[in-house]
Amino acid sequence: MTEWSSITKISEEVNSGKTSAVDLVKQSFKIMNENKDFSAIISIIEKRALERAKYIDKKIKNGENAGRLAGVPFIAKDNFLTFGGKTTAASNILKNFEAPYQATVINKLEEEGAICVAKANLDAFAHGGSTENSDFMITKNPHDKKRVPGGSSGGSAAAVILNMAPFALGTDTGGSIRQPAAFTGAVGYKPTYGLVSRSGVIAMASSTDVIGPLTNNVEDAALILDIIAGNDELDSTTIEKNDKPYTKLDLTLKGQKIGIIKEYLSDGLEEGIKISIDKAVLNLKRAGAEVTEVSLPSLPLALACYYIICPAEVSSNLSRYDGQKYGYSSNNAIDLEDSYLKSRSQGFGKEAKRRIMIGTYVLSSGYYDAYYKKAQTVRTKLIEEFKNAFSSYDFLIGPVTPTTAFLIGENINDPLKMYLIDIMTVAANLAGVPSISIPIDKSDNMPVGLQIMAPQKKDRELLGVAHALERLYTNVV
Repeated sequence: MTEWSSITKISEEVNSGKTSAVDLVKQSFKIMNENKDFSAIISIIEKRALERAKYIDKKIKNGENAGRLAGVPFIAKDNFLTFGGKTTAASNILKNFEAPYQATVINKLEEEGAICVAKANLDAFAHGGSTENSDFMITKNPHDKKRVPGGSSGGSAAAVILNMAPFALGTDTGGSIRQPAAFTGAVGYKPTYGLVSRSGVIAMASSTDVIGPLTNNVEDAALILDIIAGNDELDSTTIEKNDKPYTKLDLTLKGQKIGIIKEYLSDGLEEGIKISIDKAVLNLKRAGAEVTEVSLPSLPLALACYYIICPAEVSSNLSRYDGQKYGYSSNNAIDLEDSYLKSRSQGFGKEAKRRIMIGTYVLSSGYYDAYYKKAQTVRTKLIEEFKNAFSSYDFLIGPVTPTTAFLIGENINDPLKMYLIDIMTVAANLAGVPSISIPIDKSDNMPVGLQIMAPQKKDRELLGVAHALERLYTNVV
């Protein structure tokens, strides 16, 4: 299988004329076609990608610099609005939808010469942790076709590990970048909430949605973040990026105060993952980091809190898909109300309907105070506990998931069991802190990821310590 060079090296070779953007795009198409059986890709953006590649090659021939990502192919999760093809969110209700504009992050990447070559599969509307909830296909794990790649950005993660492109974009609402990264052995980065614009990305839960990259290494993730981060007038929640580039990575582990989260080392943790985490802690200590156990008492409540707040926001955000303005519309309705009912009941899948019903219930009269208001109170408590922990520690670490990738079909009929997969990732979203998953080991031949979290807006420092551990781990394991 063809492996890609680092993103920086690829763009340098394109800008120097050593490699052509057209050849890179064709290479990406070839690898995607050779690996169709993994069902990672919903659609290939062939015509527009080749046109952009030719444009970039022409710029370079004319002596112009084509950008920091010149000719680099990438894959966008299919909830990003893009030109040149359809944007479906892997749902039948948007099966034939063509975006009238592009997501801000897509535009930023294209301005630096990157080329979107395909749209990746996902759990429909990003509702799920296995990519089994897609209305179109089930993506398979690159390490074992019988297992899931995680979700909801499962197609993006699988595509990167299958070398379909040097990087892919994902969204992370409760772990949807980090969890598939851990399941497939990719690097998955969830930035500080608001650091990357959500404009042009189909909303799931607006107060926890974050956009980030899936890559083969931390340096590539840092480069992509440096390009897509920053304020955007089209998204009022965005914040300014750091004055110092995110690519300026501090490589030292010595003297870093790292807390390993006690609540994530519970009885439900698979033994193989616990062994891998213990080895990572030992490696950190050998490198001079101070690693001690830390407790965040409210963490056991985070999952219940998330699955009240998230469906409430899902219920609100999905109300726009009513069969009237765009997307699927039932053609056999007898009146407007019947059109609403039939379009939504036929267009949405089971998981979307489940979350709409839960969300509508917790927001309804008589239940708002009992559920939603209490969940927001717990969220505030959780945010305070993270702040207190970060007053004593530079970083927090723990597993990404309690298990390695599970079998396709194993949890699909048990929503509670499926939701429990998110137990170690949702807290970072509720608190708005940056978090990363880096591959550290294998258990029963399946990848294991380590999760590292930092205080809000400390993304560069987080990427630096992740890079240092990545290099250290490569040398010692």
